[in-house]
Amino acid sequence: MPAVRPAGTLDAGGRQADRVRLIEMAHPADVGWLQAQSDDLGKSGMNVRRRNTAVPRTAGPTVRSLRGFFLATFALSWGMGMLYVLFQAKVEAIFGPMGYTNPVFIFMVYAPGIVGVFTVWRHYGLSGLGGFFRRFSLWRMSLSWWLVLLIGMPAVFYGAAAITGKLADPFPISSWSAVLPALLAMLFIGPIEELGWRGVALPLLQRRFSPLWAGLLLGLLVAFWHTPSFLLSGTKQSAWAFWPFFFGVVAISVILTPMFNAGRGSLLVAFLFHAQMNNPVWPDAQPWDMWLFVATAVVVAVVNRKALLDRGAAVTTIVTPTDEPDTRNDAVLTERSRGMEQETPAST
Repeated sequence: MPAVRPAGTLDAGGRQADRVRLIEMAHPADVGWLQAQSDDLGKSGMNVRRRNTAVPRTAGPTVRSLRGFFLATFALSWGMGMLYVLFQAKVEAIFGPMGYTNPVFIFMVYAPGIVGVFTVWRHYGLSGLGGFFRRFSLWRMSLSWWLVLLIGMPAVFYGAAAITGKLADPFPISSWSAVLPALLAMLFIGPIEELGWRGVALPLLQRRFSPLWAGLLLGLLVAFWHTPSFLLSGTKQSAWAFWPFFFGVVAISVILTPMFNAGRGSLLVAFLFHAQMNNPVWPDAQPWDMWLFVATAVVVAVVNRKALLDRGAAVTTIVTPTDEPDTRNDAVLTERSRGMEQETPAST
Protein backbone atom coordinates (compact mmCIF):
# COMPACT_ATOMS: atom_id res chain seq x y z
CA MET A 1 0.00 0.00 0.00
CA PRO A 2 1.41 3.47 -0.84
CA ALA A 3 2.33 5.71 2.05
CA VAL A 4 -0.38 8.14 3.16
CA ARG A 5 0.77 11.75 3.58
CA PRO A 6 -0.08 13.62 6.79
CA ALA A 7 -3.42 15.37 6.58
CA GLY A 8 -1.89 18.79 7.13
CA THR A 9 0.17 18.55 3.92
CA LEU A 10 -2.70 17.73 1.59
CA ASP A 11 -4.66 20.20 -0.48
CA ALA A 12 -8.28 19.51 -1.42
CA GLY A 13 -7.27 17.71 -4.61
CA GLY A 14 -4.84 15.47 -2.70
CA ARG A 15 -7.50 14.56 -0.15
CA GLN A 16 -9.94 13.72 -2.91
CA ALA A 17 -7.39 11.57 -4.76
CA ASP A 18 -6.49 9.68 -1.58
CA ARG A 19 -10.15 8.91 -0.92
CA VAL A 20 -10.59 7.54 -4.44
CA ARG A 21 -7.49 5.36 -4.00
CA LEU A 22 -8.83 4.03 -0.69
CA ILE A 23 -12.13 3.07 -2.32
CA GLU A 24 -10.24 1.39 -5.16
CA MET A 25 -8.19 -0.67 -2.67
CA ALA A 26 -11.04 -1.47 -0.29
CA HIS A 27 -12.54 -4.90 -0.01
CA PRO A 28 -16.00 -5.07 -1.67
CA ALA A 29 -17.64 -5.33 1.76
CA ASP A 30 -16.11 -1.94 2.68
CA VAL A 31 -17.11 -0.07 -0.47
CA GLY A 32 -20.65 0.64 0.68
CA TRP A 33 -19.37 2.06 3.96
CA LEU A 34 -16.87 4.30 2.18
CA GLN A 35 -19.52 5.59 -0.19
CA ALA A 36 -21.82 6.32 2.75
CA GLN A 37 -18.99 8.28 4.36
CA SER A 38 -18.63 10.25 1.14
CA ASP A 39 -22.34 11.12 1.32
CA ASP A 40 -22.00 12.31 4.93
CA LEU A 41 -18.90 14.36 4.21
CA GLY A 42 -20.52 15.89 1.15
CA LYS A 43 -23.52 17.00 3.19
CA SER A 44 -21.19 18.71 5.67
CA GLY A 45 -19.72 20.90 2.91
CA MET A 46 -16.58 18.93 2.12
CA ASN A 47 -15.45 18.67 -1.46
CA VAL A 48 -15.65 14.90 -1.91
CA ARG A 49 -16.15 13.16 -5.23
CA ARG A 50 -17.59 9.65 -5.21
CA ARG A 51 -15.97 7.16 -7.52
CA ASN A 52 -18.24 5.28 -9.90
CA THR A 53 -16.99 1.90 -8.77
CA ALA A 54 -17.83 -1.26 -10.65
CA VAL A 55 -18.61 -3.07 -7.38
CA PRO A 56 -22.28 -2.60 -6.43
CA ARG A 57 -23.25 -1.50 -2.97
CA THR A 58 -24.90 -4.85 -2.38
CA ALA A 59 -21.69 -6.81 -3.07
CA GLY A 60 -21.08 -9.37 -0.38
CA PRO A 61 -23.58 -10.78 2.12
CA THR A 62 -24.93 -8.44 4.77
CA VAL A 63 -26.50 -8.91 8.18
CA ARG A 64 -29.84 -9.33 6.40
CA SER A 65 -28.38 -12.34 4.59
CA LEU A 66 -28.39 -14.22 7.90
CA ARG A 67 -32.13 -14.86 7.66
CA GLY A 68 -31.73 -16.74 4.40
CA PHE A 69 -28.65 -18.55 5.68
CA PHE A 70 -30.36 -19.91 8.79
CA LEU A 71 -33.64 -20.71 7.03
CA ALA A 72 -31.83 -22.68 4.33
CA THR A 73 -29.64 -24.47 6.87
CA PHE A 74 -32.55 -25.56 9.03
CA ALA A 75 -34.64 -26.49 5.98
CA LEU A 76 -31.92 -28.74 4.56
CA SER A 77 -31.02 -30.46 7.84
CA TRP A 78 -34.45 -30.81 9.40
CA GLY A 79 -36.08 -31.51 6.04
CA MET A 80 -33.72 -34.42 5.44
CA GLY A 81 -34.39 -35.66 8.96
CA MET A 82 -38.14 -35.61 8.34
CA LEU A 83 -37.69 -37.54 5.08
CA TYR A 84 -35.63 -40.12 6.94
CA VAL A 85 -38.37 -40.56 9.56
CA LEU A 86 -41.08 -40.86 6.88
CA PHE A 87 -39.16 -43.38 4.77
CA GLN A 88 -36.92 -44.92 7.42
CA ALA A 89 -37.20 -48.53 6.24
CA LYS A 90 -36.39 -47.68 2.63
CA VAL A 91 -33.53 -45.35 3.58
CA GLU A 92 -31.95 -47.88 5.92
CA ALA A 93 -32.30 -50.60 3.29
CA ILE A 94 -30.07 -48.50 1.03
CA PHE A 95 -27.71 -46.74 3.45
CA GLY A 96 -27.90 -48.87 6.57
CA PRO A 97 -28.98 -47.82 10.07
CA MET A 98 -28.73 -44.23 11.24
CA GLY A 99 -25.28 -43.36 12.58
CA TYR A 100 -22.37 -40.98 12.36
CA THR A 101 -21.25 -42.30 8.95
CA ASN A 102 -24.71 -42.75 7.44
CA PRO A 103 -24.95 -40.57 4.26
CA VAL A 104 -28.28 -39.12 5.39
CA PHE A 105 -26.79 -38.08 8.73
CA ILE A 106 -23.69 -36.69 6.99
CA PHE A 107 -25.86 -34.58 4.70
CA MET A 108 -27.74 -33.21 7.70
CA VAL A 109 -24.43 -32.31 9.35
CA TYR A 110 -23.03 -30.81 6.14
CA ALA A 111 -26.03 -28.50 5.62
CA PRO A 112 -24.52 -25.40 7.36
CA GLY A 113 -21.33 -25.80 5.34
CA ILE A 114 -23.21 -26.32 2.08
CA VAL A 115 -25.30 -23.21 2.65
CA GLY A 116 -22.24 -21.24 3.77
CA VAL A 117 -20.25 -22.10 0.64
CA PHE A 118 -23.29 -21.38 -1.56
CA THR A 119 -23.69 -17.98 0.13
CA VAL A 120 -20.08 -17.09 -0.61
CA TRP A 121 -20.36 -18.26 -4.22
CA ARG A 122 -23.64 -16.37 -4.72
CA HIS A 123 -22.21 -13.06 -3.52
CA TYR A 124 -18.55 -13.30 -4.56
CA GLY A 125 -18.43 -15.85 -7.39
CA LEU A 126 -15.82 -18.55 -7.89
CA SER A 127 -12.94 -16.15 -7.25
CA GLY A 128 -14.51 -15.30 -3.91
CA LEU A 129 -14.50 -18.96 -2.91
CA GLY A 130 -10.72 -18.88 -3.26
CA GLY A 131 -10.52 -16.00 -0.81
CA PHE A 132 -12.94 -17.79 1.51
CA PHE A 133 -10.97 -21.03 1.61
CA ARG A 134 -7.70 -19.12 2.03
CA ARG A 135 -8.89 -18.52 5.56
CA PHE A 136 -7.60 -22.05 6.22
CA SER A 137 -4.09 -20.63 5.84
CA LEU A 138 -4.56 -18.32 8.84
CA TRP A 139 -2.87 -20.01 11.77
CA ARG A 140 -1.29 -17.21 13.76
CA MET A 141 -2.77 -16.58 17.20
CA SER A 142 -1.31 -16.32 20.69
CA LEU A 143 0.33 -19.31 22.34
CA SER A 144 -2.23 -19.20 25.14
CA TRP A 145 -5.06 -19.83 22.69
CA TRP A 146 -3.19 -22.72 21.08
CA LEU A 147 -2.73 -24.22 24.56
CA VAL A 148 -6.46 -23.90 25.20
CA LEU A 149 -7.19 -25.60 21.89
CA LEU A 150 -4.67 -28.44 22.09
CA ILE A 151 -4.40 -29.08 25.84
CA GLY A 152 -7.25 -27.29 27.60
CA MET A 153 -10.05 -28.98 25.68
CA PRO A 154 -8.83 -32.56 26.26
CA ALA A 155 -8.32 -31.62 29.92
CA VAL A 156 -12.04 -30.79 30.18
CA PHE A 157 -13.03 -34.22 28.86
CA TYR A 158 -10.64 -36.05 31.16
CA GLY A 159 -11.68 -33.89 34.09
CA ALA A 160 -15.31 -34.81 33.44
CA ALA A 161 -14.33 -38.49 33.14
CA ALA A 162 -12.73 -38.26 36.56
CA ILE A 163 -15.98 -36.87 37.99
CA THR A 164 -18.08 -39.62 36.42
CA GLY A 165 -15.64 -42.37 37.36
CA LYS A 166 -14.81 -43.23 33.75
CA LEU A 167 -11.19 -42.16 33.81
CA ALA A 168 -10.01 -45.76 34.09
CA ASP A 169 -12.36 -47.04 31.38
CA PRO A 170 -10.80 -48.90 28.45
CA PHE A 171 -9.69 -46.97 25.37
CA PRO A 172 -12.90 -45.99 23.53
CA ILE A 173 -11.74 -47.46 20.20
CA SER A 174 -11.53 -51.25 20.10
CA SER A 175 -8.28 -51.54 18.10
CA TRP A 176 -5.47 -49.26 17.01
CA SER A 177 -6.21 -50.08 13.38
CA ALA A 178 -9.58 -48.34 13.81
CA VAL A 179 -8.07 -45.13 15.19
CA LEU A 180 -7.16 -43.59 11.81
CA PRO A 181 -10.62 -44.12 10.23
CA ALA A 182 -12.21 -42.68 13.37
CA LEU A 183 -9.94 -39.62 13.25
CA LEU A 184 -10.68 -39.08 9.56
CA ALA A 185 -14.40 -39.14 10.30
CA MET A 186 -13.76 -36.65 13.10
CA LEU A 187 -12.00 -34.26 10.69
CA PHE A 188 -14.29 -34.50 7.68
CA ILE A 189 -17.80 -34.80 9.10
CA GLY A 190 -18.57 -32.52 12.04
CA PRO A 191 -16.09 -29.71 11.31
CA ILE A 192 -17.66 -29.10 7.88
CA GLU A 193 -20.38 -27.28 9.82
CA GLU A 194 -17.88 -24.50 10.50
CA LEU A 195 -17.88 -23.40 6.88
CA GLY A 196 -21.30 -22.01 7.71
CA TRP A 197 -21.25 -21.27 11.45
CA ARG A 198 -17.89 -19.53 11.76
CA GLY A 199 -17.24 -19.09 8.04
CA VAL A 200 -20.31 -16.95 7.34
CA ALA A 201 -22.70 -16.57 10.29
CA LEU A 202 -20.33 -15.34 13.01
CA PRO A 203 -18.64 -12.60 10.90
CA LEU A 204 -22.06 -11.31 9.85
CA LEU A 205 -23.42 -11.39 13.41
CA GLN A 206 -20.36 -9.47 14.59
CA ARG A 207 -21.21 -6.66 12.19
CA ARG A 208 -24.29 -6.02 14.33
CA PHE A 209 -23.36 -7.26 17.82
CA SER A 210 -20.33 -7.38 20.07
CA PRO A 211 -18.43 -10.71 19.95
CA LEU A 212 -19.98 -11.85 23.25
CA TRP A 213 -23.57 -11.39 22.07
CA ALA A 214 -22.78 -12.70 18.60
CA GLY A 215 -21.24 -15.84 20.10
CA LEU A 216 -24.17 -16.36 22.47
CA LEU A 217 -26.77 -15.90 19.73
CA LEU A 218 -24.96 -18.23 17.35
CA GLY A 219 -24.55 -20.79 20.13
CA LEU A 220 -28.27 -20.76 20.86
CA LEU A 221 -29.13 -21.27 17.18
CA VAL A 222 -26.56 -24.05 16.73
CA ALA A 223 -27.75 -25.81 19.90
CA PHE A 224 -31.36 -25.63 18.69
CA TRP A 225 -30.29 -26.89 15.24
CA HIS A 226 -28.94 -30.08 16.89
CA THR A 227 -32.37 -30.98 18.32
CA PRO A 228 -33.33 -33.64 15.70
CA SER A 229 -30.20 -35.66 16.51
CA PHE A 230 -31.71 -36.34 19.95
CA LEU A 231 -34.85 -37.72 18.30
CA LEU A 232 -33.17 -40.10 15.86
CA SER A 233 -32.14 -43.47 17.23
CA GLY A 234 -28.60 -44.45 16.31
CA THR A 235 -27.01 -41.04 16.90
CA LYS A 236 -24.72 -40.36 19.86
CA GLN A 237 -27.02 -37.60 21.07
CA SER A 238 -29.96 -39.99 21.36
CA ALA A 239 -28.29 -41.47 24.46
CA TRP A 240 -27.44 -38.09 26.03
CA ALA A 241 -29.39 -35.63 28.17
CA PHE A 242 -30.63 -32.70 26.08
CA TRP A 243 -30.18 -29.67 28.35
CA PRO A 244 -26.53 -30.24 29.36
CA PHE A 245 -25.70 -30.60 25.67
CA PHE A 246 -27.75 -27.51 24.77
CA PHE A 247 -26.01 -25.26 27.29
CA GLY A 248 -22.68 -26.90 26.49
CA VAL A 249 -22.99 -25.95 22.81
CA VAL A 250 -23.77 -22.36 23.76
CA ALA A 251 -20.75 -22.33 26.07
CA ILE A 252 -18.53 -23.78 23.35
CA SER A 253 -19.59 -20.96 21.04
CA VAL A 254 -18.59 -18.40 23.67
CA ILE A 255 -15.16 -20.06 24.04
CA LEU A 256 -14.56 -20.28 20.30
CA THR A 257 -15.59 -16.70 19.50
CA PRO A 258 -12.59 -14.86 21.04
CA MET A 259 -10.30 -17.63 19.78
CA PHE A 260 -11.71 -17.19 16.28
CA ASN A 261 -11.17 -13.42 16.44
CA ALA A 262 -7.65 -13.86 17.82
CA GLY A 263 -6.94 -16.09 14.81
CA ARG A 264 -8.19 -13.33 12.45
CA GLY A 265 -11.18 -15.39 11.34
CA SER A 266 -9.20 -18.57 10.78
CA LEU A 267 -11.25 -21.46 9.44
CA LEU A 268 -8.36 -23.74 10.40
CA VAL A 269 -8.82 -22.83 14.06
CA ALA A 270 -12.59 -23.33 13.85
CA PHE A 271 -12.12 -26.75 12.20
CA LEU A 272 -9.58 -27.91 14.78
CA PHE A 273 -11.79 -26.71 17.62
CA HIS A 274 -14.77 -28.66 16.29
CA ALA A 275 -12.57 -31.71 15.68
CA GLN A 276 -11.40 -31.59 19.28
CA MET A 277 -15.02 -31.56 20.42
CA ASN A 278 -15.72 -34.69 18.33
CA ASN A 279 -12.42 -36.45 18.96
CA PRO A 280 -13.27 -40.15 19.42
CA VAL A 281 -10.24 -40.82 21.62
CA TRP A 282 -11.55 -38.59 24.43
CA PRO A 283 -13.71 -40.35 27.02
CA ASP A 284 -17.48 -39.93 26.78
CA ALA A 285 -18.20 -38.12 30.04
CA GLN A 286 -21.70 -36.80 29.38
CA PRO A 287 -23.20 -34.76 30.93
CA TRP A 288 -20.32 -33.49 33.05
CA ASP A 289 -18.09 -32.59 30.12
CA MET A 290 -20.78 -30.16 28.94
CA TRP A 291 -21.18 -28.63 32.40
CA LEU A 292 -17.41 -28.19 32.64
CA PHE A 293 -17.44 -26.42 29.28
CA VAL A 294 -20.08 -24.06 30.68
CA ALA A 295 -17.77 -23.30 33.61
CA THR A 296 -14.84 -22.87 31.21
CA ALA A 297 -16.86 -20.44 29.10
CA VAL A 298 -17.51 -18.28 32.16
CA VAL A 299 -13.77 -18.15 32.88
CA VAL A 300 -12.94 -17.38 29.23
CA ALA A 301 -15.58 -14.62 29.12
CA VAL A 302 -14.24 -12.98 32.29
CA VAL A 303 -10.60 -13.18 31.22
CA ASN A 304 -11.39 -11.91 27.70
CA ARG A 305 -14.20 -9.51 28.62
CA LYS A 306 -12.57 -6.53 26.91
CA ALA A 307 -12.18 -8.33 23.60
CA LEU A 308 -15.63 -9.89 23.85
CA LEU A 309 -17.27 -6.50 24.38
CA ASP A 310 -15.16 -4.64 21.80
CA ARG A 311 -16.74 -4.66 18.37
CA GLY A 312 -13.47 -3.34 16.97
CA ALA A 313 -11.81 -6.66 17.90
CA ALA A 314 -14.34 -8.68 15.89
CA VAL A 315 -13.68 -10.33 12.54
CA THR A 316 -16.44 -9.26 10.15
CA THR A 317 -15.01 -10.23 6.75
CA ILE A 318 -15.97 -13.44 4.98
CA VAL A 319 -13.54 -13.42 2.06
CA THR A 320 -9.87 -12.89 2.77
CA PRO A 321 -8.07 -10.93 0.02
CA THR A 322 -4.64 -12.12 -1.05
CA ASP A 323 -2.83 -8.86 -0.28
CA GLU A 324 -2.86 -8.16 3.45
CA PRO A 325 -6.52 -7.34 4.16
CA ASP A 326 -5.82 -6.18 7.71
CA THR A 327 -3.49 -3.44 6.45
CA ARG A 328 -6.08 -2.16 4.03
CA ASN A 329 -8.80 -2.11 6.66
CA ASP A 330 -6.49 -0.18 8.97
CA ALA A 331 -5.96 2.34 6.19
CA VAL A 332 -9.70 2.76 5.75
CA LEU A 333 -10.21 3.37 9.46
CA THR A 334 -7.29 5.78 9.56
CA GLU A 335 -8.72 7.82 6.69
CA ARG A 336 -12.09 7.89 8.42
CA SER A 337 -10.51 9.28 11.59
CA ARG A 338 -8.48 11.88 9.67
CA GLY A 339 -11.49 12.97 7.65
CA MET A 340 -13.64 13.52 10.73
CA GLU A 341 -11.06 15.20 12.94
CA GLN A 342 -8.53 17.11 10.83
CA GLU A 343 -10.12 18.22 7.56
CA THR A 344 -11.81 21.61 7.14
CA PRO A 345 -14.96 22.23 5.07
CA ALA A 346 -14.42 23.61 1.60
CA SER A 347 -15.57 27.17 1.01
CA THR A 348 -18.79 27.63 -0.93
